[in-house]
Amino acid sequence: MAAQDDKFYFDPATGEVTQGKTGSWENRMGPYDTEAEAREALKTAAERNEEFDEQDKAWEGEED
Repeated sequence: MAAQDDKFYFDPATGEVTQGKTGSWENRMGPYDTEAEAREALKTAAERNEEFDEQDKAWEGEED
């Protein structure tokens, strides 16, 4: 099994978690080390986006 084949991926189109790269890259988030991390992919992405948005506002001198 190749190194990436033992990782987990989340498919936002179906909500499924798979082990190894299956399906199209267009509907694949990951890789994640655990199935639990893959299941939280959308939550993790939303949290990171919020953090980066806050950093952008601070860099641009904007306040909330």
